[in-house]
Amino acid sequence: MIQRVQTVYLFVVAGLFIALMFLPIAILQSGDRLYSFDVSGLNTIAQPSELVYPAWSLMAIAAIIIILTFVIIFTYRKRILQIRMCIYNALLIIGFCALFGFYLWQFGKSPELPDMKINIRIWAAFPLVALILNYLAIRNIGADETLVRSLERLR
Repeated sequence: MIQRVQTVYLFVVAGLFIALMFLPIAILQSGDRLYSFDVSGLNTIAQPSELVYPAWSLMAIAAIIIILTFVIIFTYRKRILQIRMCIYNALLIIGFCALFGFYLWQFGKSPELPDMKINIRIWAAFPLVALILNYLAIRNIGADETLVRSLERLR
């Protein structure tokens, strides 16, 4: 299980989304007020931190991606099922990116936050990196499946 390269790819995908659970994805500035946007929502940076706009759907999608990635890792004997779940995981990652963009668009046109400046952090690229690694895992799982089928033909 661990010796397969796709397992390493999938562990990195899970690690990237676990890191996203704790890192701010973007910093928003409206006038002199600063806000931090992470998977739980829009928070004020001032102490004490206050949740201004919840985005629990991002957190739910990130948690589902993490759980599904670990399920994919531990179903290593069923390669076709692994490929199907990886495709579903890729669709969830694309949905996460789309929902993140939607939230930023909503914050940009919000009347409560006039003159919004958005500073996107480097770890906002983690879902895109995870999507690429998920694709590489799909390719390697498919290569394993073709290898196993070719060896069964030789018997």
